[in-house]
Amino acid sequence: MDRDEELLRGRVYGQDHDDPRPGPRPGRVYAELVGGPLDGLLFDVTDRTPEQRAAGVALETELGRYGAGGRSLYDPRPGDAGHFDWSGDTP
Repeated sequence: MDRDEELLRGRVYGQDHDDPRPGPRPGRVYAELVGGPLDGLLFDVTDRTPEQRAAGVALETELGRYGAGGRSLYDPRPGDAGHFDWSGDTP
C-alpha cells in the first residue's frame, strides 16, 4: 500500500488530512466507498434524502483518472445502504 492509500484508510471523505479527529463522528451516518481511488473512505450521508442517496455521488478527487478537478462516481449498492460502489471517473 502506498503512502496516499495509507493516509485515506479509516478517514471520512472531505475531512482535512490534518484533522486531529479524522474518523467518523457520533450521531452521523456513513456509507463506505468501495473500489476506485477513494476505496475505504467513509462518506457522510446523514443529511442526504433517500432520493439523493439513490442518485449516487460524484466526489472530487485528485487521485482519480483525471487528476486535479476530476471526480469519482459512486453509486449505492442495491440492498446495502452502507456501501457505495465505484462506477468510474469523470473530468
